[in-house]
Amino acid sequence: QVQLVESGGGLVQPGGSLRLSCSASGFTFKFYIMGWYRQAAGKERELVATSFDGRTDYADSVKGRFTISRDNVKNTMYLQMNSLKPEDTAVYYCNRAGSNGPFASWGQGTQVSVSS
Repeated sequence: QVQLVESGGGLVQPGGSLRLSCSASGFTFKFYIMGWYRQAAGKERELVATSFDGRTDYADSVKGRFTISRDNVKNTMYLQMNSLKPEDTAVYYCNRAGSNGPFASWGQGTQVSVSS
């Protein structure tokens, strides 16, 4: 059974930083492209970063500010977010990415709020 648990969100001022964590279980983590998604209030969920086999990709909106990383031994993924902007405010989720799309099961997400 796939389980994804996100943590590390919070309230931060513009220009600040946060580090999100995702703990994964129930599947062979290292075999999958994994990604960070976010959903702002009233908007659709969007994929902002992916990681697999040493390769990372980012949405243009976060490129140069966010860094995705993973530990395939600990089955954990991270998102270092720097230079945060108010438009980064959203609930952040981790899940499978790539052509198969996300797993049906989602975690509870972690709220990131950027405001002065």
